[in-house]
Amino acid sequence: MKQPNNSLIAKYNVAAPRYTSYPTVPFWENTIFNPEEWLSRLKATYSKSKNDGISLYVHLPFCESLCTYCGCNTRITKNHGVETPYINYILREWEMYKAAIDGEIVISEIHLGGGTPTFFEPTNLQRLILGLLDGAVVKEGASFSFEAHPANTTKEHLRTLYSLGFRRLSLGIQDFDPHVQYLINRRQTVEDVQRVMDEAREIGYTSINFDLIYGLPLQTQTTVRDTIERSLRMSPDRISFYSYAHVPWIKPGQRRFTEHDLPVGEEKLALYILGKQMIEEQGYKDVGMDHFAKPKDELFKAALSGNLHRNFMGYADRYTPVLIGLGVSSISDAWSSFAQNVKKVEDYYKLLDEGRLPVIKGHLLHEEDKVLRRYILDMMCRGKVELKTGFSLNDVIVGRLRPLERDGLVEYVDGDVIATEVGKSFLRNICMVFDQRLQLSKEQEQLFSQAI
Repeated sequence: MKQPNNSLIAKYNVAAPRYTSYPTVPFWENTIFNPEEWLSRLKATYSKSKNDGISLYVHLPFCESLCTYCGCNTRITKNHGVETPYINYILREWEMYKAAIDGEIVISEIHLGGGTPTFFEPTNLQRLILGLLDGAVVKEGASFSFEAHPANTTKEHLRTLYSLGFRRLSLGIQDFDPHVQYLINRRQTVEDVQRVMDEAREIGYTSINFDLIYGLPLQTQTTVRDTIERSLRMSPDRISFYSYAHVPWIKPGQRRFTEHDLPVGEEKLALYILGKQMIEEQGYKDVGMDHFAKPKDELFKAALSGNLHRNFMGYADRYTPVLIGLGVSSISDAWSSFAQNVKKVEDYYKLLDEGRLPVIKGHLLHEEDKVLRRYILDMMCRGKVELKTGFSLNDVIVGRLRPLERDGLVEYVDGDVIATEVGKSFLRNICMVFDQRLQLSKEQEQLFSQAI
């Protein structure tokens, strides 16, 4: 891998979105949003794409302890009595969506995220999944996956979800170093992870992902090398190697450590370069920003075939025009519109008790948004954008590209914008060129984490 030089690192280490959507959430026009229009657009999109099915994301927010690096919407409790009522409300919300669609429900994908999905007892997860599948058709080749904490995932969790059609799991590891784990309050051992791996393989799971993070407090090249070596020995099918997003103004829990404990700039990028090289040397393929997969894994196959997709869950091996998010803070996507649920459990329950969809904000995309969304999606998933003939902003975009072109991040050839090998380390920066709403804003510094 050709390494960016120090001047590029300094120049492009700016606040940047992760581009799991366009427009990004801070730029949604909530003032013109209403739930009725959202449901109307959702139904219209699904009626045209029923054969693709629906992707369901279920947010299970409960955790027994707070991981101080975490940017997710969580509720910390040791009271497992919260499980049953929360599942009841999830299923109530799902019934509202089914009634709005008013037709056959085809499910292509289910993903359980959090929080800690394995906080829930296996029997409760079984009741949740059976409730979601009740009356629905499961599309052939459907993908069911869940996030798991290695320290509390039992063999019964794995068996129960496997029996319901789950074949993929993602293990949140982040780092194996005990000092780093202490600061981020995330404790699991190599033995915990190996146990879950062995049990999952024995049961029949076909794709296991490891979530690793670079840029955490006290990380060095030595600690990152050790974590990745240990991970590679266990041979997961996929590895997500994320940049730590330090946003304490949004997530106050990120205060067990200070900025002085964090590797930044050149030091942080060196951790990424080291990790990427180690992962690729073991035969994993780079399928997009932060994501690597074995050649036989469906994620890499999707990248090769041009079917790779990016949504609020990260990279996916399929595209469904309809993604419905259930639970607190979940985000739904019907291509021409987005909707996000309320973030507090109590507010979520209250709205559902009133017979109202628990949506608090969203965005209805106009035609310019849709073109720019496609540009950003193509850059994030394929590293290449074909500018649409006659689009009004093309000249503006090309002008913004020139500095990146001079810096060797992109090539502009016959209307195509192509990320170079160096540019692939700066995908978020490249996508900012297409982000008209961000470009017109003067507030991005406190909206997003650093790009590097």
